[in-house]
Amino acid sequence: MDLAAAIAVILFAAAAVPRTSGSIHTYELEPFKEVGNAVLLSGGSEGIAASHIDARGPYGIGDGRAYIRFSSITFWRSKESAKQHPNTEHGTGLIQAIIFEAADRDNIGGSAYGGQRAICCTPDLANLEGCKQGEVIRRPSLVDPNWPVILSTHFNADLLSAKMSPDLVNITKTGMYNLFFISCDPKLKGLTMSGKTIWKNPDGYLPGRMAPLMDFYLFISLAYLALSFIWFSQYVRFWKDILPLQNCISLVIALGLFEMTLWYFEYLSFNETGIRPIGITTWVVTVRAVRKSVSRLLILTVSMGYGVVRPTLGGLTTKVLLLGVTYFVASELLSISENVGTINDISGKARLFLVLPDAFLDAFLILWIFTSLSRTLEKLQARKSTVKLDIYRKFTNALAVVVIASVAWIGYEVYFKATDPFSERWQSAWIITAFWDVLSFLLLSVMCYLWAPSQSSQRYAYSGEVGEDDEEAQSLTKGTSDGNIGLVRIDGKEKNRDHDDDDDDAAEDKQE
Repeated sequence: MDLAAAIAVILFAAAAVPRTSGSIHTYELEPFKEVGNAVLLSGGSEGIAASHIDARGPYGIGDGRAYIRFSSITFWRSKESAKQHPNTEHGTGLIQAIIFEAADRDNIGGSAYGGQRAICCTPDLANLEGCKQGEVIRRPSLVDPNWPVILSTHFNADLLSAKMSPDLVNITKTGMYNLFFISCDPKLKGLTMSGKTIWKNPDGYLPGRMAPLMDFYLFISLAYLALSFIWFSQYVRFWKDILPLQNCISLVIALGLFEMTLWYFEYLSFNETGIRPIGITTWVVTVRAVRKSVSRLLILTVSMGYGVVRPTLGGLTTKVLLLGVTYFVASELLSISENVGTINDISGKARLFLVLPDAFLDAFLILWIFTSLSRTLEKLQARKSTVKLDIYRKFTNALAVVVIASVAWIGYEVYFKATDPFSERWQSAWIITAFWDVLSFLLLSVMCYLWAPSQSSQRYAYSGEVGEDDEEAQSLTKGTSDGNIGLVRIDGKEKNRDHDDDDDDAAEDKQE
């Protein structure tokens, strides 16, 4: 399958993802599930900042108010359940919407005599807790006795549906809020729900854990813009001496700028509408997958010496391209499942299924990169190419720092999620995502510094340097001090050495 076909398949898969609104949570005949002595449906979970004290005036996007609003919520029960009640009876089935902060999760439910914890009040719990039998057990929060909030809806007579009143619950305390719809009526089997809830933060509809990322993507877009200006000004100035390697770096810079800008506008649209735009999100995760794939192939080919030590990859070209396409597909599928049409983390098993191929390919790439770097360094030492050797040593050191930082950060990320099962540290969760983009930008900046366009790029790239003195050993990315192009001396003996090196490259290609 070629790259164009792969992209077409992935975009089709993205279009087939069920539409899930962002901070406007939409429910389409969602079924309730039996949990203990209750049936319930999760309505969502988001970090919400407290409303501003001075919030006044008409409702708007940045009005300083934070709330959860219920809109067009309708409950449906089965005909069998409805037939159990006469058509003149009122209150024939109770459903309760309960909103609570993660810190108050123990205030919901209870247990009698140390037994199994129950959500609904039983006769024993009614005596112990003072709760009302057939309703959700609720104990007031120590911080605010009005929380957790419970909103009740009743079926009437033998009607199949019941509409919930369009209530609005103001958020006065910053926290991770959870919404559940619960029924303790054993007769309400086969219960489903339609409608939507609108979750809003003081500055817009972005969930609290995602809101800081909008500003982050703005700042990193400006950083990419500054890097682009510096790089392309040099690129235009020395365009006659540009290496293929420098063209690849230019592509990665352009993709990075495009991706970060798209992320910013995707979050901006999400914040203003409350709905995550599937079209923009699909494009931005596709650009991200392309950028990640090209970046990794760039590092791999640099490690092999492409454009600096060797003019081509020889027999490895097909293998490198195949690895790039495979990595693109794995990265695209993972990004689509995590971002397109959803704001919630995907289930553990589904995420593990998609993360493992991505992680395996990254590990394989790291091993191949450092193996190739080792061979390139040995070759440069044998040739006594001191300038290139110095550049490659700096590049190796930078890459080693990046790998160590990545492993350390993965360990921290695992610790962060393992010690925060209820997402109570949601206000700092954005740093987990931002770190990887910052690390990629820093490594790209190092490569731009080491291989910046200059008037001597081509000559140093393909020369057979032997015993360069200090005056000749200018940086690969700089010209001579007087502005003239440095001369390269290649005699017949050195040409023979280059020929021998080409034979060595072919042998190494077969080994790799």
